[in-house]
Amino acid sequence: MTKKIDLRSPAGNLQSLIAAVDAGADGVYIGFRSPTNLRNFPGLNFSFEEAKIGIEYGHSKGKEIYGTINVYPELEGVDLCFKEVDSAYSLGVDAVILTDLSVLEYTCNKYPDLEIHLSVQAGNCNAETIQFYQKEFGIKCVILSRVLTVEEIKEIRKKTDVDLEIFVFGSICANYEGRCQISSYITGVSSNSGGACTPLEFVEYIYADNGKLKFKLNEITLNEFDEGEFCTYPTPCKGRYLNTETNKLGYSFQSPVTLNMIEVIPELAATGVDAFKIEGRQRSNAYTEKVTKIFRSALDEYYKRGSVYRAPKEWLDELCVLSEGIT
Repeated sequence: MTKKIDLRSPAGNLQSLIAAVDAGADGVYIGFRSPTNLRNFPGLNFSFEEAKIGIEYGHSKGKEIYGTINVYPELEGVDLCFKEVDSAYSLGVDAVILTDLSVLEYTCNKYPDLEIHLSVQAGNCNAETIQFYQKEFGIKCVILSRVLTVEEIKEIRKKTDVDLEIFVFGSICANYEGRCQISSYITGVSSNSGGACTPLEFVEYIYADNGKLKFKLNEITLNEFDEGEFCTYPTPCKGRYLNTETNKLGYSFQSPVTLNMIEVIPELAATGVDAFKIEGRQRSNAYTEKVTKIFRSALDEYYKRGSVYRAPKEWLDELCVLSEGIT
């Protein structure tokens, strides 16, 4: 029997991990409470003890847990990443999700039995790059860039035996992951060392005098929202700016949009990918539970019905509520 596609879900805390496992995830990816992952936000991520409990719970249910250490560290940050790899190994994670070359080298040399997954932050867009990482670091899985087409994924599948993982739901950007520096123009610091596109310490949400919710990056207003309007991720590319010719606000780079591939699961399965990934360690427990449950049902339905699979309207409606902008 052909191996079924895994469903891998995010968890920003222990309750979210438990919710993901109970909702049907085959694997859950987590981050540690340190600036070694790109969702290093207050109140988010796992202490050593919380990770231990979560891993034990996941394993008791036959699920895999992955430790995310996906920053491009600077100076002393390298040693901190090494330390988190040590912690991940001692905790018994099923794999670590890595980006930086030094961390990859450290891991494959010190822990040759620890499975390595290459983070999407490495900008994985072609088979030749994947072959390099496989040869040099022995990676077992690669998380592909969200900008790839179905046909491009098929071509990569033909040229590598590394497991391929693709995002099927969550935030999406038109730029190559790990290579965008737009926010650095505003903040002057790296966008790949703690905040995922936007360094957290520069982000500010305030209510303006007109009652609108406004977000700023390093004191520069990027967007404001009416009550009930979708609030975008705080990045310059999703900012709403004044067009001096029309004197109207509009999205100059990219309108708010959410990746949602639930309607094209047969086409994605035909590419030969090994895992579907849901984005959102920074999202709520309810988000993780709901999206995981829907995609679990979708995958199960696909394996029952094959090419005649259709996503029912209620799934689309429920996912739309959890989306950033249009899908």
